[in-house]
Amino acid sequence: MGCEMSTNIHASCIVLDRAGVAFGAPKDAGVLLLGPSGTGKSDLALRLIWAGAVLVSDDRTDLSVRAGKLVASPPASLAGLIEVRNLGIAALPHLGAARVALAVNLTPHKPLSRLPNEAHWPPPGLTLAAADRPPLLHLDPFEISTPAKIAVAVATFAHGLFRGAVAPM
Repeated sequence: MGCEMSTNIHASCIVLDRAGVAFGAPKDAGVLLLGPSGTGKSDLALRLIWAGAVLVSDDRTDLSVRAGKLVASPPASLAGLIEVRNLGIAALPHLGAARVALAVNLTPHKPLSRLPNEAHWPPPGLTLAAADRPPLLHLDPFEISTPAKIAVAVATFAHGLFRGAVAPM
């Protein structure tokens, strides 16, 4: 599988694995957590890992397009490492790559609309057909229900059950 282009972005990534079982989400679904420093990427990734997800990358993520799909992988220097605020850097089991099924723009402590807004996605320079673009949601990473919202979003998009205001992009 050739790679068209790659870019490194400020994001964390997990694979849902067991964290999405209650909603029927695909175990291999990658979730990209987008946001600058301090927006809760590592905190949310840690809560998802606690729920059964597996780490791919924390804070910085390499994105590429392989066989028309968006793929996330960790930069070599950060592979398997996650920052646990007030504790330090922890080494965890991790995966070397994940197909991105959902992207979440983290907007902590800001009022959000009840339904998702459209945004420019994916990052510039990565060419994806419209049907292959992962959906982009805007969520507050510190809401207690955010890990469940992510799992249900992946499941509903994967199984064509989404009934909201926006369809997969």
